[in-house]
Amino acid sequence: MPPADLRAALTAELGGAARAWLDQALDEAAAHPGAHGPVPVWELRLAEAGRRCGPAHADAARVLVLHAARAGTDTLTRVYSQGTADERRAVLHVLPHLVPGPDGLPLVEDALRTNDTRLVAAALGPYAARHLDAHQWRHAVLKCLFTGVPVDRVADLGRRAAGDAELARMLADYAAERTAAGRPVPEDLHRVLALTESEPPAPGPVDPHGKES
Repeated sequence: MPPADLRAALTAELGGAARAWLDQALDEAAAHPGAHGPVPVWELRLAEAGRRCGPAHADAARVLVLHAARAGTDTLTRVYSQGTADERRAVLHVLPHLVPGPDGLPLVEDALRTNDTRLVAAALGPYAARHLDAHQWRHAVLKCLFTGVPVDRVADLGRRAAGDAELARMLADYAAERTAAGRPVPEDLHRVLALTESEPPAPGPVDPHGKES
């Protein structure tokens, strides 16, 4: 969701005190995107978001603060490395809005190495769909099956899986291993396997980062 639409949707859900806090936090981030002292004031707001906006809206609030601060890759990397799991999710969600090229991939790769299913799901948004190479992306899909992350959370799944014979082989091997061990095969595996049998999309124009759209 574009940040402007996200802000409108979030504002409609928040009560008066939470809306006032969000407006102040976004104004601070926009006015002082750089550091004033060791930690920019807007970074402190990331830690407050759950208490101020409630758990259901905290992720969206953090994404908006990061976007308003125009956080670059270095800042996002610092917030990710020093932050809680909640703050790391926000960084992953905001990557497609703030990092035009592949420089944020180390954060995606780190999240995919964890067993935190919410981090894995956040890592597989539009940024990963755009920048993960085929090998990494296939293993990310398998990671979803291993950990129980619904494949619906994988952005652009249908396009990237279409016609992918290597992914189909990996899925078949995994299904055979599960069956041999007397364990059920995840329903999502059959869904992705069916997608691999569809025709891949025609190549689109090359984007500024050298990838086909």
